[in-house]
Amino acid sequence: MRILGIDPGSHVTGYGLIEKQGNYLKHVLHGEVKPRKDALLSTVLSLIFQQLSAVIAETIPQAIAVENIFFGKNIRSLIKQGQVRGVVIFAGAAQHVPVFEYSPLEIKKGVVGYGRAEKRQVQIMVKAILKLSSLPPADAADALAAAICHANFLKEQQI
Repeated sequence: MRILGIDPGSHVTGYGLIEKQGNYLKHVLHGEVKPRKDALLSTVLSLIFQQLSAVIAETIPQAIAVENIFFGKNIRSLIKQGQVRGVVIFAGAAQHVPVFEYSPLEIKKGVVGYGRAEKRQVQIMVKAILKLSSLPPADAADALAAAICHANFLKEQQI
């Protein structure tokens, strides 16, 4: 089973694809969508949609795991993150790939064993679990962690 994990963000959207074969997890690819910092929100959303749609079309995952919004103090950032998440979910739905959501707590607990783990701890565990030669970038590591979490828990699709 191929699982694409996505960590949605308006500055950096990370993605990572893994393959689950029995109890074995294999790294396929990872990357980040990085719009220009001064880009209009509409341009940012369009770029994220186009790049993720291309990744989905090329890799043909059977599931997409997306990190859910985590609560913060900056309402504007949360609204932007929600808009990015909408585009990410639509990119998967437009290609008929089921999209599953996991909270940051679920992802960290599923990968590190501790729901309040730091970003660096997630990177280190992702590197170890997938036997990578180097640490993936932070947002790509979070995306790979979402994919690993889904591989471990395989939430049922809600109809």
